[in-house]
Amino acid sequence: MSTKRIQQLFNIQYPIIQAGMVWCSGWRLASAVSEAGGLGIIGAGSMHPETLQLHIKKCREATTKPFAVNVPLLYPEMDTIMRILKDEKVPIVFTSAGNPNTWTAFLKDAGITVVHVVSSVKFAMKAEQAGVDAVVAEGFEAGGHNGREETTTLVLLPLVREAISIPLLAAGGIASGKAMLATEALGAEGFQIGSLFAASQESSAHENFKQKIVAANEGDTLLLMKEVTPVRLLKNKFFDDVLTAEKSGASKEELIQLLGKRRAKAGMFEGDMIEGELEIGQVAAGIKKVKPAAEIVNEIWNEYLVAKRELLKD
Repeated sequence: MSTKRIQQLFNIQYPIIQAGMVWCSGWRLASAVSEAGGLGIIGAGSMHPETLQLHIKKCREATTKPFAVNVPLLYPEMDTIMRILKDEKVPIVFTSAGNPNTWTAFLKDAGITVVHVVSSVKFAMKAEQAGVDAVVAEGFEAGGHNGREETTTLVLLPLVREAISIPLLAAGGIASGKAMLATEALGAEGFQIGSLFAASQESSAHENFKQKIVAANEGDTLLLMKEVTPVRLLKNKFFDDVLTAEKSGASKEELIQLLGKRRAKAGMFEGDMIEGELEIGQVAAGIKKVKPAAEIVNEIWNEYLVAKRELLKD
């Protein structure tokens, strides 16, 4: 596949999209990625409406290049958030965790490019029918909230590519140029990257969390909380508590009580590596250093080009 449709759709130099991650992707990260030639995304999932509006304004002050906002549709105050996106003339919105039929027409009527994140072929087709401009197919290797089907990126991408005609981005397990090239071979036209940018210098995540990411090894994450809302977590005491509860047959209500409030903020934003909820992808095992976002973009793009040339030589 060619990446041209995504580059033209977003008006970006490289088809590299930084994921909108809760507590990690504020205006500093989004503007840094956009300035480097990719598409930076402000993660609205951890923001009250007034905070989101401030981040949009600061991002626009920091870069003249396109940026996006990610909005989990199941969050509260959605009417207010959508009005802010329209009033602030945000150029691109990535929606997730909800029905794209609800807000796609509203956003498109405001001149906004709309992308929806899915974890199955069924929802990719529904997103296309809803009128979105592109779809992100996210395999269950990804960090954060995930699909119950546990379909891997390697399996999901070609299935979605066959089912839809609009531009397709890959997500889940991508943290290198070689991985980008592999997903392109399966039908991806652009590449959404989360964990690698969560550990970047400009990420709003706490330094403790960044260091926990770069110290992670293979097998240090697992998909838990399937009875509530599936989420991939890095192992710590909270992880162990959830795993123990699930193995003992805890009810959905008991798991919700264990999850409580502010767990994600306490872990990823405030640095509680013991009791906090630490959302990160399997690919954390391959991340060994905290780097500037621009350096990450340049490194993975150059690796992608080199890998592509090597394959063509063969």
